[in-house]
Amino acid sequence: MQNNSFYASEELESLGLKSFGDNVLISRFARFYSTENITIGSNVRIDDFCILSGKIEIGSNIHISAYNALYGSSGIIIDDYSGISPRCTLFSATDDFSGDFLIGPMVDSQLTNVINGQIRIGKFCQLGAGCIVLPNVTINEGAVVGAMSLVNKDLESWKIYKGIPAKVSKKRSKKLLEILKNG
Repeated sequence: MQNNSFYASEELESLGLKSFGDNVLISRFARFYSTENITIGSNVRIDDFCILSGKIEIGSNIHISAYNALYGSSGIIIDDYSGISPRCTLFSATDDFSGDFLIGPMVDSQLTNVINGQIRIGKFCQLGAGCIVLPNVTINEGAVVGAMSLVNKDLESWKIYKGIPAKVSKKRSKKLLEILKNG
């Protein structure tokens, strides 16, 4: 047993994940549901008080900060070199709040209208603190989202977004690609 809050590498097997790579640090205070549907690459850190549920594919070189919730009933894919700052929530399914249907997991599903769609976060992306991502959204390579933003549509590559809903703020530099290539 390690003297920190992360599972020791030999303890990761007991979580029942579909697969995981090398150098994976998962907090003992994170919670996982449907672990047989969760894959994790190498060089990944998942901090305290995160919830990961459903079909989730996490690439390599990724940091998921504290207090994040990833609800992946319709799938969440996070590509390499991306990250999620604290207190973000990703919903790959959500209820229809129009008033035409009942809402909630304890209501007969024939009386609800759940909106489903995979979330995909491309390479070199980052979500700022407190972001919300709704179903059926692709955050394309290099896009970043400022704190407290709502992502309800696809985001273009290599742009910086912010706001409710998230809108383009400016272009993003690609210098990090050179750093990675030369490093």
